[in-house]
Amino acid sequence: MTIHIRITSYGTGHNDPPTGTNPLVVDTTGLHNPPDDPRVRAALTQLTGRDQHVADYVMSTPGAEALVDATRRLAERRIRNGQQTIDIHVHCYGGRHRSVTIAEQLGEQLARHGRVTINHRHIGKPILPSRKR
Repeated sequence: MTIHIRITSYGTGHNDPPTGTNPLVVDTTGLHNPPDDPRVRAALTQLTGRDQHVADYVMSTPGAEALVDATRRLAERRIRNGQQTIDIHVHCYGGRHRSVTIAEQLGEQLARHGRVTINHRHIGKPILPSRKR
């Protein structure tokens, strides 16, 4: 049995959510967001969640590791139950920082189960204005 795990990160602010059959949906809006933090805004906003500095910043949020772990366990439960294709949709507001970081973390942790593809749907879109300034 070949397992295919499809992870899609996106920003809800673009009003263009992915589609899929019964996806696991991961809300990362509670995690630290570089554009919302004046201490790191200038240094990190132009980067993405694929950059180590951004990933470290996002993952420093209390609960970030637990979010990744809980999602991984849910995906593994679906694998144990015989599901061959698993869709995981990870969202934040802009689709460049938090969702990308968490999608990458999930991809690394789930790769041992089969083929993982990650699509960062909005990583190249313009940065949306912060909602917390």
